[in-house]
Amino acid sequence: MRTNLICGVDEAGRGPLAGPVYAAAVILGPDFDTDGLRDSKKISESKRYTLAAHIKKNSLAWSLGICSASEIDELNIHQATLLAMRRAIEGLNGYTSIKILIDGLFCPQVDHPCEAIVKGDDKVAEISAASIIAKTERDLKMIEIDKIYPKYQFKKHKGYPTKLHIEMIKYEGLCEYHRRSFSPIKEMLAL
Repeated sequence: MRTNLICGVDEAGRGPLAGPVYAAAVILGPDFDTDGLRDSKKISESKRYTLAAHIKKNSLAWSLGICSASEIDELNIHQATLLAMRRAIEGLNGYTSIKILIDGLFCPQVDHPCEAIVKGDDKVAEISAASIIAKTERDLKMIEIDKIYPKYQFKKHKGYPTKLHIEMIKYEGLCEYHRRSFSPIKEMLAL
């Protein structure tokens, strides 16, 4: 069992109209080469996938937590994000006495010391690593969903509220991955 380690946690997918919200928890360890780690939104897609592979191979541990679109609708996006984060942290089996550093303003309820850091994904290497893992894994899931529902073109917009996505919803209706509690879907359903 390893103790006194930093675990970074971040999420991906709070804003889309479709798909799950992903959270990743990453423990890099003292010997990890942190070169190139930063907020996943500030890294090209190809670089993100290269870094994600490096993180998965060379970190001490990483884990994902996921909340589905139906869980998001049931709980709300804030609570679903915290639940995904808790699931990611709980997936780090065998690690005790870790300090959790979260990107953002809120910490999930976990049995570890936890600190929220605004813009932590650009300040703390472990959070940057979690940002990269959460983003790449969620994007891969949306590409997988695109194969099931190609008419929505999820691989292009990853579920975000682009003009194309909103037009496809109006034309095709909703699928099981759409978040019915989100605007403008909620307003469309009310008509």
